[in-house]
Amino acid sequence: MKVLLLNGSPKIDGCTKRALKEVEKTLNIEGIETEIIDVANKDIRGCIACGTCSQIGKCVFDDLVNEVAPKFIDADGIVVGTPVYYAHANGGIVTFLDRLFYSTSKVNKSMKVGATVVSSRRAGSTSAFDEINKYFTISSMPIVSSTYWNEVHGFTKEDVEKDKEGLQIMRNLGRNMAFMIKAINLGKEQYGIPQNERGAFTSFPDGL
Repeated sequence: MKVLLLNGSPKIDGCTKRALKEVEKTLNIEGIETEIIDVANKDIRGCIACGTCSQIGKCVFDDLVNEVAPKFIDADGIVVGTPVYYAHANGGIVTFLDRLFYSTSKVNKSMKVGATVVSSRRAGSTSAFDEINKYFTISSMPIVSSTYWNEVHGFTKEDVEKDKEGLQIMRNLGRNMAFMIKAINLGKEQYGIPQNERGAFTSFPDGL
């Protein structure tokens, strides 16, 4: 059982990474293998809607997205961490997720669990939290919650160390994620995973 943790902050050893490390430590204690990948300090270009990924099975731009995609496919869960800019997620992680999720659109992500971790100095965190969670809800991926919204506060990682409740939330998130992964794996063995219907594709061609 493995979880990928994506660091969506260009400050690779800042507040967001500190929060992710608290989740990672707890997951490891619970017997879950982990890998943290720094994303937002890389040169990641946006999707150009060329559709090549549907033909060749990967993005036409051969960068970190294609490197992470097979790890994402094999993982049992994913945690996306982001700082908050203007009440939204970092643009680099959003660009990365757009291409990661679209280029793996034919892969069944059902029952692969997802969680969002946000870091803000003061406010704007819940809208960024909601923004990232939408990648999971469109992909039949259960969202892991904690004992509050999954967020820490601070301007530096030293500030985050003082956010005792925030770090507590990260540990509870790790425990909840480990439990959900284990429970889903047991359910797969006994019941399989839910069948996703894919026949209908409504694009409103009649203009209604």
